[in-house]
Order: sequence, then C-alpha cells, then structure tokens
Amino acid sequence: MRTHEKSAYQTGRYRNVLAELGIAETAIEARLEAVWAALFGDADEAVRFYYPLGADIAYILDTGNLDVRTEGVSYGMMMAVQMDRQEVFDRLWRFAVTYMQHREGRYKHYFAWHCKPDGTRLSSGPAPDGEEFFAMALFFAAARWGDGEPPLDYAAQARQILRACLHQGEDGAPGDPMWDPATKLIKFVPESPFSDPSYHLPHFYELFAERADARDRAFWREAADASRAYLQLACHPQTGLAPEYAHYDGTPAPPQRHGDYRHFFSDAYRVAANVALDWEWFRRDPWQVEQSNRLLRFFRPIPVADYRRYTIDGQPFDEPALHPVGLLATNAAAALAADSEDAAYFVRLLWETPLRRGPRRYYDNCLFFFALLALSGRYRIY
Repeated sequence: MRTHEKSAYQTGRYRNVLAELGIAETAIEARLEAVWAALFGDADEAVRFYYPLGADIAYILDTGNLDVRTEGVSYGMMMAVQMDRQEVFDRLWRFAVTYMQHREGRYKHYFAWHCKPDGTRLSSGPAPDGEEFFAMALFFAAARWGDGEPPLDYAAQARQILRACLHQGEDGAPGDPMWDPATKLIKFVPESPFSDPSYHLPHFYELFAERADARDRAFWREAADASRAYLQLACHPQTGLAPEYAHYDGTPAPPQRHGDYRHFFSDAYRVAANVALDWEWFRRDPWQVEQSNRLLRFFRPIPVADYRRYTIDGQPFDEPALHPVGLLATNAAAALAADSEDAAYFVRLLWETPLRRGPRRYYDNCLFFFALLALSGRYRIY
C-alpha cells in the first residue's frame, strides 16, 4: 500500500501508469491526440460524439439515445480543459447556458438534464452529476485560462451553480438542494431521498471547499468526508461492486418507476474511476486501495466480451453489459489506487483496446478517454 506517498495535490506530480508499464511517452502523447481527434473531430462518423452548432456553440451527442445530456456536455468540458482546448470548452459551455440552464423557478441555475440536439428540452429536471462536473470544469478553466466576460466568467459561473446546489429552496423560495443537508450526501435528483454512488466525487468537494463561496466551504469539507464514508457502505465488502442507486446508509435503493437500479450496471461503473482519482489527488482514505484491489480481483477472470449486469454480491444476470468498453476503462482507471498485480493487466488491456464504434459509443468512449487521461497523469488539478 502506498499510504506513505504524498498526493498529487501536495506535490503537483501525477502518476503516469502507462509510462510505468514501459509505454513510451511519445506513444502516450500520440494516443491522447488520436483519441481526442476521433471523438471531437469529423473524420469518422462511427466514432465522433462532438458536433458544432452554429458559429460558437457545440454539443456532445449521446449516440445511443440521440439526445444531449448534462453528463456529456460537462464531461466534454472537463476533457477540453484537461487537453487545453479552450474553444471547444467555450462552445460546450455556451450550449449548456443557452439551452439547458434554468433562469427562474424551482430549478433556477440548475440545468435540464437532457434535450434535443437543437436545444429543445426533453425534461426540465436536473441530474446533479452534471452540475458538479460543470462547476469543477469551470473552476479549472478559470485557473488555466483566466476569466472572461459572461458567460465565460468561469469561476463566478461555478460559484453560482454550487450556491444553488446547496441553498435552493431556502427562505421560502421554490426548489430543493442537490445535497442532503443532514447527511451532506449528493442526491440522485433534488427531490429524491436517496443517492447514486457514482455521483460521489470527494476529490471535487475538497477543491470546492477552497473555491466556492466562503460560507459554504465548511460544508464541502464535510461533504468530502461524508462521501468517502458513504462509498465504503455502498461498495460490497467482497466484490467491490456498487449498486446504481443507494440509500444514504449505502443499502441499494428499491426499484423505481423507470427501472431496477439495485444492481451493478452502467452508472455504477464510474465508482471505480472516482475512487481511484480521489486516491491519486488526495490520498485521504487507505480503504480506496483495498477497494480497488478487490474490484479488479473480481473482474480479472471475466473476459470483456462476457461482462454482464451483476448483483452487488457478484451474481451475473443473463444480460450483457451495454457498455463493456466503458467498464473495462473504469477497471483500468482503478489501477491508480490498486497495488495488486491485477492493475497492470487491466491497464495493458485498455491500451490494446480501440475506441468503441457505433450507436452505443458515447458512454464507453467518455469513460475510455477519462481513463486514458488519468492513467497518463494528464487528469490534473488546475
């Protein structure tokens, strides 16, 4: 266990796991640029997911559902700031502000979670993982490029989002906050009494505690600790698998009107990558090493082609994974925290795997690119 090592936050140095495995730096750089070009360029319609709209706006298309989601737009913004692509970042942010962000009512300053590519809203309600990624990407943009005129006054925009996330509905105003005030845990949606383990980003909250409004900084420090404790409850102690939705005590939430999310499936893949990135950035919780080891131990005997839906205690359903490349990517990202021999196996396997092509590519390739950034030491704090 590497508990004696200082964190990237302390040192400003980030592990390059790919280089540790002997992959040349020139090859790593070339792969990053090639993946960026494939996803954000227009050379291959079977791979890309970024689409300009007019002179200064663009969106990320969920190619499986043919809609635009706050998840995808905020992910694209994070990818852009990590890759130092300000024009792409600004185009995506303008789409979010123009078409997705509410100006009034119970969701004021929140974002409609999905819309059509032309900006027509398909739903008014927000999904909190979008808001937290928007805020963090905006803070990084402010640090990397400096603030511009609204809506490109990045840091002010981020603070406005976080202010709404904690204080919506106060003083008799309509609406609900995105974090439960009592437990300090992020909700699945503002009105829900449960959470989504893959939404928990304690490494973001540590930085919000430095950059959000002064009155809220203590809350964000407590939220980081609360999320780390929550993930220990939500992840199975033998398999490391987490459910898609879970109560505030970590137990799986019951079936919802839109499906049964008690099990390990698409949303839950992200937990592994989030845990590992928190370890890389802050190294506050040695459990994260053990958790990453047990998760990789569970998946090591299973070929990627055989990935499925699982109960959290590891029983497979007769239902293939919708996003096997995405699951492989998050398993590989766990190598940032894992210290078992399984870590190198998954990193090499990801390196040898191409981007997914076809209608389901959006989610897989988002997770693929985030894993590649993290494992190359390019997913950084700005």
